[in-house]
Amino acid sequence: MLQSRRQILGQLAGAATAAPAFVRPVQARLEPTPNEIVGPFYPLAKPADADADLTMVAGRTGRAIGQVVELSGRIVDLAGRPVPGARLEIWQANAAGRYAHPSDDNTAPLDPNFQGYARLSTDAGGTYRIVTVKPAGYPGGGRGMRAPHIHFDLAGSTDRLVVQMYFPDEPLNAADALLRANIRPAMVIANAMGADASGILRYRWDMVLRTG
Repeated sequence: MLQSRRQILGQLAGAATAAPAFVRPVQARLEPTPNEIVGPFYPLAKPADADADLTMVAGRTGRAIGQVVELSGRIVDLAGRPVPGARLEIWQANAAGRYAHPSDDNTAPLDPNFQGYARLSTDAGGTYRIVTVKPAGYPGGGRGMRAPHIHFDLAGSTDRLVVQMYFPDEPLNAADALLRANIRPAMVIANAMGADASGILRYRWDMVLRTG
């Protein structure tokens, strides 16, 4: 028996509803890395040596005191696309928990061989890499002890992100007031990637901008 046009159209509509096998799923959007405060120790005077190796200062033969770490990662937008040419400023306390900043009244010693600040850009794949020393925690005034962290000021083509990166499995993480107040704390804690043959600890930390 010949099927009517109405029957054929009904069967096609039913098949499309029941078996959307060829429909490509929509990719979930990423969550943006949450903004944090700049903090009181952003460098007032930028050092002349601001390359991606913070363990040495140009013109000096010594190396910074402390555990050397390599930190790398990617900058992407909410769709997971890399953000090339993003500009990063990075600053941190030294291995004793002291910033080279006139407002830091911590009595821990300064390290003349520690650069403490870096300025760099992401490559064509949105990646960055620095070599530094693991900072110590330090008294945070009325906020209690600060957990070890590194400051980032990231500027893409349209977005800016100011954020602090923390280290995994640090005892002070649980009590750090700023980390506890973060709306997405897991996004600001780096991933440990093990040590290389020379004993350098490697960490990976990716950041997500809204539009790049």
